[in-house]
Parts: sequence; structure tokens; C-alpha cells
Amino acid sequence: MTSLLRQIFNVNRNTRISSLNGYKQFLCTKSDDPIQSHIEKLVKGNKIVVFMKGDPQAPRCGFSNAVVDILNIHKAKFEAHDVLIDENLRNGIKEFSNWPTIPQVFVDGEFIGGCDILLQLHRSGELDKILEKNTQEKPVE
Repeated sequence: MTSLLRQIFNVNRNTRISSLNGYKQFLCTKSDDPIQSHIEKLVKGNKIVVFMKGDPQAPRCGFSNAVVDILNIHKAKFEAHDVLIDENLRNGIKEFSNWPTIPQVFVDGEFIGGCDILLQLHRSGELDKILEKNTQEKPVE
């Protein structure tokens, strides 16, 4: 297996391959990984999804608390998932969004950002537009 990896990644015998992560990413797509598929279903199945530390009634970090407060100010209904309960979810959401921090907010299947970005959108008035656009009924064709 190691010699195959060396050929694929064009490395010589003196180069140490310490992990198969690169190889796994090369062969797998997000839909092949069960946690990535689960996250994708959560994100696409709900209008607003927050991956946070704790839950909306008892956030376990200040940034998660701020995100909940901002969404409550806008009277936005959202689905929340506590990443502290499941380490796979915690690491998986970071990989899914390619964003290193928690909390993470998704609106209508699109990654919006973390606490800092949500706060900027709130202060600028842009969050109203994003939430309004994504909470309106979509026309039936």
C-alpha cells in the first residue's frame, strides 16, 4: 500500500508517509463519508442550521451564545446541533464547511459563517435580507 501511495503522490523512499488522510481524501467524496452525508442532510433539510457548542437554551461558549442571541433578535427559527456531544460531528462540520471554528451558521443550505460574520451581517442590516430571502415561500412551478 505504501509503495502505491508513493507512486500516486510521486514521493521517494526517503519521504515518510505519516498519514493516509491525503489518500482517503483523494479517493473519497463527501457523500462517501457517513458524517459528511449526515451533515449535508441536516444543512439541506432545514432553512437555518446552527452547529454550536451547547444548545440554544444553554450555550456553552460566548460565541455560540452570541449567534443564538442574534438569531433570536431576528425572530429566526433555526435547527441547532451541539458539536460537544459528538466529536465526529465537531470535526466533520469543520471539514464540511472548510471553516475552522464553531459556531457555524447555514441558511438555505449555504454556509454563512461564524459568530464574527453573523455579527457583521446583523450590524450592516444584511442579515435581514438573507433571512428574509430564505424564509419566504418559494414559488411552485
